[in-house]
Amino acid sequence: MLQLQPSGPAADSRLLSSGRGYDDAALIQVNESTCLVQTVDFFTPVVDDPYWFGRIAAANSLSDVYAMGGVPVSAMNVACFPIRALGTDPLARILQGGSDTLALAGAVQAGGHTVEDAEPKFGMAVTGLVNPNQVTAKGGLLPGQELWLTKPLGSGLITTAHKRELVGGAQLQPAIDWMCQLNDVPSRCMVQLGCRAATDVTGYGLIGHALEMARGGHLTLHLQAGAVPVMQGAWQFLEQGCLSGGSQANRRWAEATGQLHWTEAVPQATRSLLCDAQTSGGLLLGLAPEQGEAFLRAMSAAGREAWRVGHTAAGPAAVLVSP
Repeated sequence: MLQLQPSGPAADSRLLSSGRGYDDAALIQVNESTCLVQTVDFFTPVVDDPYWFGRIAAANSLSDVYAMGGVPVSAMNVACFPIRALGTDPLARILQGGSDTLALAGAVQAGGHTVEDAEPKFGMAVTGLVNPNQVTAKGGLLPGQELWLTKPLGSGLITTAHKRELVGGAQLQPAIDWMCQLNDVPSRCMVQLGCRAATDVTGYGLIGHALEMARGGHLTLHLQAGAVPVMQGAWQFLEQGCLSGGSQANRRWAEATGQLHWTEAVPQATRSLLCDAQTSGGLLLGLAPEQGEAFLRAMSAAGREAWRVGHTAAGPAAVLVSP
């Protein structure tokens, strides 16, 4: 995991967050009741179909705004594409997928920029709004809270299996559906309940992002591995060796920090799966125990799911994983 320190002139007082506290997006204060939430993200295709790649990439880009408790307002495309080699049709389908996702989010498509590149890449620069008193930051967890996850793990394993031509069609679609699902509903539900700590689970895997929250809040996260939801087929592809290089690097990095502690009963395969690099994963958030049932009811009423996967405790910045 590589994190670069900010450089340049001293931060403007309006810049409330710029990644120093592991936060998912930058916060710029406009006035007493409004902050801009700004983020940018793009990556290479995780599926072959250009349209679904556009849908997934857009959902992933929007997710950082939702993770901060914000509402997306506008987005601009960031696209790299070998137009001379592949023509404009695949790019048009990618852009259509992104536009359709923005429409679902109620955000404005405000243009963007495309450059010629040998390998396709797509994502978005997204601007959202949030009340500064409702920001959900990685460092906002408190001791005694419950940890909730809003999407199952396994997208990294399944998309790696897809690249190796071990999965396709009907087997791949459920993972695509999860990756396309916006984090709008869990974001809205958690903010309404007064949540002040959340992140989205993406490239660093559940363990990597949990470590960021532990460090940001200076406390210990207790994760129950058996409570973590897993996408259908993920275990099968893990057994077939479809753990990506990035996922393997996640585990090496997390274990090298000295802040990740596995109990002996946690199987090696489970340890690897919890470090699986996700694309457009769910939110990991903290709520007081008495708020958990209300969160579940609100999610269920909107046709969504959530899983209680652990709790927080006072102590050193660490993640402790039990079976």
